[in-house]
Amino acid sequence: MINVYINDIQKFMPNEPVENKDIEEYLGYIGGKKSKAKNIVLRSNGIKRRFYVLEKETQKPLFTNAQLCSNAIKKLVNEKFSLNDIECLACGTTSPDQLMPGHTLMVQGELGISNIETISASGICLSGINALKYIYYGIKAGEIKKAISCGSEASSPILSARNFTEESNHQLEELEKNAGIAFEKDFLRWMLSDGAGAMRVENKPNENKLSLKIEFIEVLSYAGEMPVCMYSGLEIQEDKSIKSWRAFEQKEVMEKSLLSVRQDVKLLNENIIEYTVTKPVIEIVKRKNIKVDDYDYFLPHYSSTYFRDKVYEGLKRANFEIPYEKWFTNLVTHGNTGSASMYIMLEELFNSGKLQKGQKILCYIPESGRFSTAFMSLEVV
Repeated sequence: MINVYINDIQKFMPNEPVENKDIEEYLGYIGGKKSKAKNIVLRSNGIKRRFYVLEKETQKPLFTNAQLCSNAIKKLVNEKFSLNDIECLACGTTSPDQLMPGHTLMVQGELGISNIETISASGICLSGINALKYIYYGIKAGEIKKAISCGSEASSPILSARNFTEESNHQLEELEKNAGIAFEKDFLRWMLSDGAGAMRVENKPNENKLSLKIEFIEVLSYAGEMPVCMYSGLEIQEDKSIKSWRAFEQKEVMEKSLLSVRQDVKLLNENIIEYTVTKPVIEIVKRKNIKVDDYDYFLPHYSSTYFRDKVYEGLKRANFEIPYEKWFTNLVTHGNTGSASMYIMLEELFNSGKLQKGQKILCYIPESGRFSTAFMSLEVV
């Protein structure tokens, strides 16, 4: 079977970094007032800065999602690799610029390249890793030799003040009592960030520098036994049935904010660790016969430092306890970029000069849409 190698990783973060105190200068003030919830949420999520496609004060988008991707991909070009070498382009995002055409086709248009295979991976955080897995399959099968995988998010236009109503006193009281409530609709605007990461993936490793050999990408979904948890474009009825935004009048879609992102906080807190850490790790250990001591780095994607200790405990319950000294994340400095997060984490580690031949990396990417997860194992070669 043909081996698959990540030979370069680059990221593109739009505009200047946004510090906590300046967030509302970019996203706007709901009801013309400063948010009372912001500082409570930021204490919980631990994020110190993030990036937005929005222009300060005007809330005008300066980049599309497709442009974030294309800018990251262009940084992969060097004397040995050009855009014309791309045989397949796979992009994943939660927040495409349009319902159709597919996101990857818009990225291809920005790049100005033709006669290639493309696929758009939809979903939430797993869309970026699913794009990579498509390429992984294609190279292993011998159908592709050189390809690009990309994960990106342009969430800030959705988080603009015009899409939100003023926080109620009840919400603020609940938030003070329970940090987990920070994932409700009105508070996601302090959680999400913009950015893109791109990988050059090939059937041969680099000749004169390190590569990352993909040992496996395991993706497990529990949607058959778990209800919807994080969603947009639907309404959950009292009887728990799902009603699509397409079944509503256009006026109702706006009045009910059906296109905003929502989270069932209780369902999330009760199930996210069991279904994205403990259960899948037990299964993957059986399938792949991996051991904690195999790994030098653990890269966890979590949306908030609130979940850091919970992920650790979930690993411990699976008898796969990874000590914190092996953990690597840049959530605090780059924010939660959803499907791009693992790309942006790996880019920093890959280009840090810290990696050595023979080291192994375990990556964890959860998704709460309907409880799915991915674990990826990499070896430095």
